[in-house]
Amino acid sequence: MWRGACMTGTLILASQSASRRAMLDAAGIIYRAVPAHLDERALEAGLAGHPGTEVAAALAEAKAGAVSRDHPAAIVIGSDSLVEVSGRRFAKPENREQAAEHLRHFSGQRMELHSAAALVRDGQTLWRHAESAVLAVRPLSERFIASYLAAEWPAVAGCVGVFRIEARGVQLFESITGSHFTVLGMPLLPLLGALRQHGLLES
Repeated sequence: MWRGACMTGTLILASQSASRRAMLDAAGIIYRAVPAHLDERALEAGLAGHPGTEVAAALAEAKAGAVSRDHPAAIVIGSDSLVEVSGRRFAKPENREQAAEHLRHFSGQRMELHSAAALVRDGQTLWRHAESAVLAVRPLSERFIASYLAAEWPAVAGCVGVFRIEARGVQLFESITGSHFTVLGMPLLPLLGALRQHGLLES
């Protein structure tokens, strides 16, 4: 399915993420969403010890590359986000119980969220970029965690950090430093600049 408007060229988003699709839709981008099928956790394990921004960028590039193999004529956007708290890296929760465990760990802590995007065409990386935001999680009571997950699960099952900032997830935080788009899961402004650079948006 092609979505959006005000754009020329063939563009694919290697993701079915609702928040990433919403960002591109709002920006008036025409694209097709095609999920990337790869073992993200295995790739991440191979990058153990690397900074979070590097890992997010590598995963974004890998996702775009996986889809590019089947669509070599298109420019493919890959994107990824990682969450780190107290030196521990968190993936998406596997179930509601693990989501509650993650929220208990986040409570009162400083969360670093790394988001990245990459452009790939015919297996060649044209551009990639990663940036970070810092989110101060307020102390979370057990009662809040239970009521929060009752309202937000399973919508947050696919979210690193167990939150949607555009929904009730905003209640988790005392302060946020960094781009709103980075928190949503994709560095949108640098991506739009790259699309202009490669002739997919009017300059």
